This record gives sequence, structure tokens and C-alpha cells, in this order.
Amino acid sequence: MTKTRGDTRARILRTAADLFQRQGYGATGLNQVLAESGAPKGSLYFHFPQGKEQLAAEAVALAGGEMGARMASVVGSAGGAADAVVGVGELLAGGLRASDFRDGCPVATVALEQSGGDGPISDACHAAYDSWLAGLAEALRGWGAADDEAAELAELVMSSLQGALLLAQVRRDTAVISSVARRVGSVVAQSLEKGRDA
Repeated sequence: MTKTRGDTRARILRTAADLFQRQGYGATGLNQVLAESGAPKGSLYFHFPQGKEQLAAEAVALAGGEMGARMASVVGSAGGAADAVVGVGELLAGGLRASDFRDGCPVATVALEQSGGDGPISDACHAAYDSWLAGLAEALRGWGAADDEAAELAELVMSSLQGALLLAQVRRDTAVISSVARRVGSVVAQSLEKGRDA
């Protein structure tokens, strides 16, 4: 079976997303992306005419979308807010363990390098986080949170789990993700319960 141009583009994009997650934007060279994807030289600029910046922005969008879909699946199958937070924590911890603690958040490494800047890469990072927060807030509204509360609780969950993920990666131990997820999940559930009683 012959490989199509779309296969080559997808391979380059997937490889770039993995490398940017692990190494960041600055440490990932285009030659490495080509070598690890097995793509022919010259194909990168054919598929990504704006070069590394376009590749990175699309790779972040791909990785962010994939993580958003996995989070939505976990949250959608949860029995309530506390279970959802714990489930997302388990999702993050599982990815970290599976990569032998090399791969943290699929967006954070690039996002930190791009912080304070603007342009397509920063826009892609911003869009990924906004999408994750919107998904969490929507679920929280479904469990009874008012709009403002849902947005604030989603930010609490995301920032707490992102911090726990980083700490777990440094420590090479996912226990902190589990403990933070349980505690934050409990706080979120209590907040929703108070809102229902008010």
C-alpha cells in the first residue's frame, strides 16, 4: 500500500506533537521531526509552508484536541463532579506513568515557552486551555453550578491538576495527582451542594 501525502503530513504532525510535549518548542529541531517521522526531506515545508511556527501551532492544536476528547470522555462517564475530577486526575497520572514520567501536559511545555508572547503558537495554547475549561464548566453546569461558579470551579480544577501533574513529573511519583484530585473534587462537590441548598 502506498503512502499518501496526507499520511506524510499526519506523521510529521504526530511526531512534532510528541516531541514538543516532551522537549518543548526551542529544543525540538525540524531535522529531528523529519528523522523521527520518517518523512522525506523537503516534505515539511511542502506541508507546512510557514515552517516550524505553523507546525508547532498545529501540533499544539492536535494534542490539545486529543486531550480534550479524553477528558470529555472521562467527565461524561463520571457519576458526579468529585468522580469527574478524580477521573481526570487518573487520566493525567496514567499518561505520565506510561511515558516513564517524560510526557506531562501535552500543551504546557510549549505554553510556558510562549508565555507573554503572541502569535499562532500562543493562540493554539490559549485555545487548548480554553477548550478544556469550557468542557469542565459545561459539565459543572450540568451538575447544578451557576455560570460564574462553573467557570471558577473549572479554573480551580484545571490549575490544581496542572500543578499536581508538574510536581508528579518532578518527583516521578503520581501520588500527588491522586491526593490533589480527591481533595479538589471534594471541594467542588461541596460547593455544588451549598449552591443547591442556598
